[in-house]
Amino acid sequence: MYKFVALLFCSNIFMTFAWYGHLKNMNHRPLWMAIVVSWLIAFLEYCFQVPANRMGHGMLTFGQLKVVQEVITMCVFAGFALLYMKVPLSKNFLFAFLCLIGAVYFIFKDMPAA
Repeated sequence: MYKFVALLFCSNIFMTFAWYGHLKNMNHRPLWMAIVVSWLIAFLEYCFQVPANRMGHGMLTFGQLKVVQEVITMCVFAGFALLYMKVPLSKNFLFAFLCLIGAVYFIFKDMPAA
């Protein structure tokens, strides 16, 4: 039923690598090369993102879909920062995530029960 959530996770993994992966493993390459590689990775992201948004739009409102996307983005980014970039998570990540939980609460608050 919520296959779009799995697709959003996949798309976010690709987009996070497209946006930030070059900072770790292409630091000594020309900028144009990092841009081209990032665009190729971003193409894969869109192959997951577009179907996910089309599926999710029928189940959630536009605002709800965006908030779900942002929560997934934060989860993927935190994992990427910790596991791939080896950046320890600070308490500010926790506070930001708590704010997103508040966003989820408010955007889904008036949703009728299924």
